[in-house]
Amino acid sequence: MAENTRKNNIQVKLKTASGAKLPVYKTSGAAGADICSNEYITIKSGKRAVVATGLFPEIPDGYELQVRSRSGLAAKNGLFVLNSPGTIDSDYRGEIKVILANLGDEDFVISKGDRIAQIVLSPVLQASFVEAEELSESSRGEGGFGSTGVKA
Repeated sequence: MAENTRKNNIQVKLKTASGAKLPVYKTSGAAGADICSNEYITIKSGKRAVVATGLFPEIPDGYELQVRSRSGLAAKNGLFVLNSPGTIDSDYRGEIKVILANLGDEDFVISKGDRIAQIVLSPVLQASFVEAEELSESSRGEGGFGSTGVKA
């Protein structure tokens, strides 16, 4: 992959365990950088596992890394990030581990160095939460969980 030439390039420091691979953007327009397993593991059909990447981040204050599924693994194999998007906070210094679930029909074998997920750097805003006795009216109101229907 070509060097990142975007003007908004923000540096994320990563300490790496032995054999770990740095994240890689596979195309110049990619939002997510692929991250790899740093272990050999088999995830049985219908089960989940926490997979080590060997990456220890130092994320700039005001940002998070979101861990997301790789679409090809999800579509072809039923393998996806269980808590997608997973959040890695800027004050976390531990190893990035990915919770993968296997909804495929077959056990899924992961080799060290296989691309298992992608990470997206995103800005973070913290809200001020204020208790209120009344809320303003809206056209949706309290409707949720499919209240807007299925048809376009």
